[in-house]
Amino acid sequence: MAGQTDTIVAAILSAIETGTLNPGDVISEADLLAAHKVSRTPVREALIQLETAGLVQRLPRKGAVVFKPTLAEFLAILEVHAKLEGQAAGLAARRLSPAMAERLEQAVAACEHHAATYGDGAPDLYYQCNLQFHRVVAEAAGNPFLLDLIKTNARKLMAYYRARYRYAGAIADSARDHRVIATLIVARDPEAEAAMARHVAFDQVTAMDLLAALG
Repeated sequence: MAGQTDTIVAAILSAIETGTLNPGDVISEADLLAAHKVSRTPVREALIQLETAGLVQRLPRKGAVVFKPTLAEFLAILEVHAKLEGQAAGLAARRLSPAMAERLEQAVAACEHHAATYGDGAPDLYYQCNLQFHRVVAEAAGNPFLLDLIKTNARKLMAYYRARYRYAGAIADSARDHRVIATLIVARDPEAEAAMARHVAFDQVTAMDLLAALG
């Protein structure tokens, strides 16, 4: 049963990460039952796990939906997330291995290639490049507990980060930031922590625009 529950959890998380499920979307138990050929028990256990993690909400007359923050919740989560991502970059600057340095360069180069090739186009594709960059930095920190915290918080904000790249110039700005942050990490510069925190943060006006865009 635990294996079936893990499968359902992974399927829902994948849908959130790819944008198949967005904040406020109803998570259909019937669709999960049909897709994975399981009983209701692992589906409900999976939803309980995700609700405990703050990724799913139970709403009257709707059932289970993907967590959709208020402005205050959004800013509070973002504040914590920026600190966590910054800490990961700071630790990566101290602990970067040659193998992780190579992966980091590949991730940055992919972001730069996308920006040079597509400009403001294909924002969803760029978002996948962006995810890889942040994943590599978090893994380079060498702290699995920090990595798990970053993943959980990031999933609450993914739809909004994805929407951010639809704004003119956002992809180019992001790719430039990634190069700066990577250069600091490779140089073992502690400023990497503050640079990453600034990169991840939104101002309140942008946050309001993104919340409105995803209605």
